[in-house]
Amino acid sequence: MFQKIAASVMFIIVTIGWVMTGPVCAQKTVTLSTLDWPPYIGQELENNGYVNEIVVEAFKRAGYTAEVNFYPWARALHLVLSGAHDGLFPEYFDPTERDHQIVFSDPFPGGPVGLYKRKDSAISYTVDPQKDQTRALEGLKQYSFGIVRGYINTKAFDEAGFLKKDMAVGDKMNLEKLYNKRIDLIFIDKFVAKYIIVKEFPWYIDELEFMEPPLEVKPLYIAFSKKAPGYKEKLKAFNTGLKEIKGDGTLKKIMQKHGF
Repeated sequence: MFQKIAASVMFIIVTIGWVMTGPVCAQKTVTLSTLDWPPYIGQELENNGYVNEIVVEAFKRAGYTAEVNFYPWARALHLVLSGAHDGLFPEYFDPTERDHQIVFSDPFPGGPVGLYKRKDSAISYTVDPQKDQTRALEGLKQYSFGIVRGYINTKAFDEAGFLKKDMAVGDKMNLEKLYNKRIDLIFIDKFVAKYIIVKEFPWYIDELEFMEPPLEVKPLYIAFSKKAPGYKEKLKAFNTGLKEIKGDGTLKKIMQKHGF
């Protein structure tokens, strides 16, 4: 008899908890897609890299659990544009890019982007790209450029229809094509190129180099899908959490821990 009473009481408690708050252990979750893009983010990095740690901690501060899934970039982008996932990161900001499908978060630190070339090449800027990027690129229009399918680069570069652009599925493939003289230049993040070369192609160190100065130093963002339910609430939650970890020094400590 006692067991029946106890079971009935437990059933009533669980039922009340469900009615008032949903499942007793329910938590707010945001589903995000990303890619292996070391040294910023990657499954082989400590805590999956500083970018992942910043995003997870910012959502945690706002009461959310971030579920982060790794895919090839084109697949990650598709999942967000279709609304299957809430957001995509790390993304570069472009006010005209996919503006009817996504909305960007507040920014967090990224790195320098620009062009890589072979050291035995005489290619150089005739104009400082940080003063006039379009003119600087016009001076290189006779060359072929390797880019990654689905990536946002810089506004001037993406709008430069006069450039010969050759698409690849990732930065690693572009570095291989550059080394083997199949293309003249590649657009790439400086730190990403360095990481790939040191880890996978150390013999490239004496053959390839980053063209200074960088085209831009680009901050990073989460791109939230407007098709995903509750995207405005999740965007606000991330921005609130990001502001908090910037203000109390947590973001800086995370980056320092990862060597940035």
